[in-house]
Amino acid sequence: MSMKSRGGRFLSLFALMAGVVAAGCSGNDSNPTGPILPFAPFAQQDLRVGTGADAATGRRVTVNYTGWFYDPTRPENKGQQFDTSVGRQPFTFTIGLGQVIRGWDQGVPGMKVGGQRRLTVPPELGYGANGSGGVIPPNATLVFDIDLIDVQ
Repeated sequence: MSMKSRGGRFLSLFALMAGVVAAGCSGNDSNPTGPILPFAPFAQQDLRVGTGADAATGRRVTVNYTGWFYDPTRPENKGQQFDTSVGRQPFTFTIGLGQVIRGWDQGVPGMKVGGQRRLTVPPELGYGANGSGGVIPPNATLVFDIDLIDVQ
């Protein structure tokens, strides 16, 4: 292969890549997928370790919780609060039956009654690309503080 044909291929490839980059940097500000939301991987942190019964898959648990949108610029990554059971009736569900988001089914087991755990839940373990009920936008990472009240 001659140097000239290799150089021609290189220039063609370079021109193609420049066109792709230019298209991606166009001045069109419309984003059909919505705003880019901050992302964090799944994480759990025990804020207080309980001393009571263990939460495990298949067990019915009662919790109080507060949920926030993940915001890495805010203290404890807690952005705007979107829901809480505090001051209302606690929430009861059975772990592992899909009654709650997968982040809860993965993050609540191992807690003990009296414990408090913070969960950071990425979209794929939360409400995903659909969001929820006009309250949770698509692809939102969420932060929950969960207090385990009872295990049955």
